[in-house]
Amino acid sequence: MLSINPKEITTQKLHSYLLGAIAPRPIAFASTVDADGNPNLSPFSFFNIFGANPPILIFSPARRVKDNTTKHTLENVLATKEVVINVVNYAMVQQMSLSSTEYPQGVNEFEKAGFTMLASERVKPFRVAESPVQLECKVNDVIFTGDEGGAGNLIICQVVKVHISEDVLAEDGSIDQHKIDLVARAGGSFYTRAKEGFFEIPKPVSTLGIGVDKIPLEIRNSTVLTGNNLGMLGNVEQLPTEADVNNFKKDHLEFIGLETTKKHTFAQEYLKKNDVESAWKVLLLN
Repeated sequence: MLSINPKEITTQKLHSYLLGAIAPRPIAFASTVDADGNPNLSPFSFFNIFGANPPILIFSPARRVKDNTTKHTLENVLATKEVVINVVNYAMVQQMSLSSTEYPQGVNEFEKAGFTMLASERVKPFRVAESPVQLECKVNDVIFTGDEGGAGNLIICQVVKVHISEDVLAEDGSIDQHKIDLVARAGGSFYTRAKEGFFEIPKPVSTLGIGVDKIPLEIRNSTVLTGNNLGMLGNVEQLPTEADVNNFKKDHLEFIGLETTKKHTFAQEYLKKNDVESAWKVLLLN
């Protein structure tokens, strides 16, 4: 394993490692205005949500690594204490990327990237009409983590108005993750399209799983089952009863008398289908 002391490599190299390792990252498409009301639009992937009551977002327009300068977004936020965070989906990702070009002060990135400026209701910065969710924010604080290239500037903002396109809503009124089609940032020039990689895992807090430590040793030491497989097996409230296993056996005579490796392989196939109960029944067959 490569072990690195951050102080012993260049900031640029460290920056590259961190962006490659901490990914994918959501994108804050930040709209601001300067003291004279001139609009600015720029994406930032040092971003996330940090509370719902009050609703708090934090993003960081870090100091440029190459020359230690600050970005127009930071300068505008310090001057006005307002920002709109627009989420980015796949339909707008190329335009979003174009807007990240470092145009001179005063150039309108909305126009350069072909986005539609939409007036906000509670703040001065414009919203991006093409964004499926737009969050009007007041800036509570800015935390400066350093004064050298690569240092973060944490903009802590409170959401004061939320706008959601009805096109991305499910029948129950929630945001449909496939319809919203979000993208995220990774290392180098890479992005990821969220809906192409969705998979579900039942939250452990919704049930009291037996835990991997309660799985029989023969199964835990399997040469077939992976750590993820064991995690799924351990996230059940209780094991199938002997009667359940016997009923399963009647309908699956092909599993009787299997040697351990083959039994584990069949169980793994059930786990790939998220059928944990059947996987356990195979594993518990005598």
